[in-house]
Amino acid sequence: MDINHAVVALSALSQETRLRVFKLLIEYGVQGTPAGQLSEQLDIPHNTLSFHLSHLSHAGLVKSRRIGRSIIYTASPDVIETLLSFMVENCCARGKSPECCSPSKKKRAKKL
Repeated sequence: MDINHAVVALSALSQETRLRVFKLLIEYGVQGTPAGQLSEQLDIPHNTLSFHLSHLSHAGLVKSRRIGRSIIYTASPDVIETLLSFMVENCCARGKSPECCSPSKKKRAKKL
């Protein structure tokens, strides 16, 4: 990941509604969910949700596929993993923070 892609992804997630949408999509896993379901669960009007899904999609954080008349949205957890790796890739460069170099999933979950 380059710095420009990181900025786009972080910018997309820095808005409350988009972060809520992304977190909910993570819960749905690889099967995803239709936009209408997201709209109902998060109590967001359809046009507003469409605007936010567009931002997340542009950042590569969300993918969509058509099934019949529905568009199913899924989160792209691989992009988040790449973003997190990008954020900590230099933590050990000067030997000052070895504890952040290979945080276990358990440690990472506690910090969040």
